[in-house]
Amino acid sequence: MLQAIGLTSTPRRDLPPLVDDLTFEARPGHVTALLGEPGAGKTTALRLMLELEPGRGVTYFRGRPLHRIPHPGREVGVLLGDLPGNPARTVRNQLRMLCAAAGVPASRADTMLEVVGLAGLRDQRLGSLSLGMERRVGLAAALLADPCTLLLDEPGAGLSPRERGWLHALLRGHAALGGAVLFTTDDAKEAARSADRVVSIESGRLVADQDAAEFARTRLRPRVAVRTPHAARLADVLGREARAAQRAVEIVEESGSRLSVYGSNCAEVGEAAFRHGVLVHQLADETGDAGAPPTLPRARAEADGREGAGAPGGSGDDGGYDRGESGYDSGHGRPRSRGPASAVRRVGGPLRPLRYELHRVFGTATPALTAAFTVAVSVVIALVLARTGQTPQNRLLAAWPELLPLPPAALGAGLLGALAFGEEYRYPALAADRGTVPRRMGLLTAKLGVTAALALLLGALAVAADAAALKLVFDSGPLRSPAQWVSPAASWAGLLIGCAWSGVLASGVFRSAAAGLAAVLAVPVAVVPLVRKALDGPSAYPVGGLAARLRGMAWAQWPPEADRLVLGALRVMAQPVGTALVLSLMVLLCAYGFTGLRSRVRW
Repeated sequence: MLQAIGLTSTPRRDLPPLVDDLTFEARPGHVTALLGEPGAGKTTALRLMLELEPGRGVTYFRGRPLHRIPHPGREVGVLLGDLPGNPARTVRNQLRMLCAAAGVPASRADTMLEVVGLAGLRDQRLGSLSLGMERRVGLAAALLADPCTLLLDEPGAGLSPRERGWLHALLRGHAALGGAVLFTTDDAKEAARSADRVVSIESGRLVADQDAAEFARTRLRPRVAVRTPHAARLADVLGREARAAQRAVEIVEESGSRLSVYGSNCAEVGEAAFRHGVLVHQLADETGDAGAPPTLPRARAEADGREGAGAPGGSGDDGGYDRGESGYDSGHGRPRSRGPASAVRRVGGPLRPLRYELHRVFGTATPALTAAFTVAVSVVIALVLARTGQTPQNRLLAAWPELLPLPPAALGAGLLGALAFGEEYRYPALAADRGTVPRRMGLLTAKLGVTAALALLLGALAVAADAAALKLVFDSGPLRSPAQWVSPAASWAGLLIGCAWSGVLASGVFRSAAAGLAAVLAVPVAVVPLVRKALDGPSAYPVGGLAARLRGMAWAQWPPEADRLVLGALRVMAQPVGTALVLSLMVLLCAYGFTGLRSRVRW
């Protein structure tokens, strides 16, 4: 049961609110249409229900508002606006990523591709899909977690009449299993033909809340549909007889052989055609649009080789909706039984955000391209620095000249970190709107862990490539076996992880990958000089023996051999760059918590 009570959007300057005190309900087991002209406030009403729009009122989904539901994606399936996905990602990869976010098995993606008739396009990139195919992918995404309620904004946009029939049959199948379906439309005929109940709004206010039969009877004009090879002649005959009888009859030529006659009935039109000898192929009373209500789809194989080409049934299953163990029979498209609300197996646990992040990162070629470009630039810089012969070995292997604020590997790590949240806001997959990416600690921890691993891998590749290139070009001249390698390695790892984490947190705070990368560059350019000035000069008190004192304070005693690692980490943090990174990370983490963790949207 969906209950919207008193929905009112924030008033605009000198204008009334787009939605004003809207109250209605969408019952389980029924398809409800929210009908209104363009600009009537339909999309704004859906956004208010999903808490994406500021305003007043409350919407209950089975008795709970959205922010009180632990996993909203399992309760509400949403299709709002364009498909939110990276154009470089494949259809299957996009759905598998959303499966990880929703906590359902990855195999659910292939199941839903079969349902929406896109099994043959699973390896196509999202950017190459037509509008109709995008709507199908969006519908598959909305159905992944087997939600009880569907909220769909203009789901039939861009679909052919046949595809619309398939779509509305699928929605009726979802309702037949006890789910509630609410879709918006500006076509009164579509609402009357496809919905069980029609909620009409105008200028954001409720006009009528009727069942479909009553709506069709009171809000749509009856007409007589005529098909004849002599449409122009019959139209002239009916017009002359209506004028002679002084009756208001409207005749509309729909096509070369089809007429729609308003203000008359089948008997009068048929008698007029018989008197004047006009051949008639079809004569029917209709309310609203032509055609019978769509029936549930049936499975059939396509013999014309168009499998998965966007036409219903292209994958061998004409939309048979399989809702776990209690869904449609995939062979006949009929509901088997009501059963439980959902029989889709849930994959929960603390690793769910990690699975999502891994799917997001490796679903495109961005990490590989970034690594290849970074390593190539690092090798070139290392060769140039080795040619001068005046660069220390540590900076030579890191390809870090004095003129650059950061080495290429650190910039690459910062870019990968900035894309962690930057891509979420550019292509929002976890929410129905930009700026509403869930800010749970599990998601943040997963992003920090994955970017740290990528940063370390990128740094290792860069150093290995630099060393190999230097040995290849200059033999072993520029390189010597280091006496101490632990401290430089810890410094290098700390720099890479710090840059990656700065990018993650800054992109999460400022909601942009460009802002995340700018924050990474700001550390050496703006923060390091300030820290260097603050740390300039000798310390008034010695800090010797700090590692031993820390070991004495720890709950679990570490071995004395670990003191060297602790001292190395402390030396790294005592350097201006290390101190600046630590301070920047602390500031960004506090800003992230202030701007994000107060969000009511749940992971």
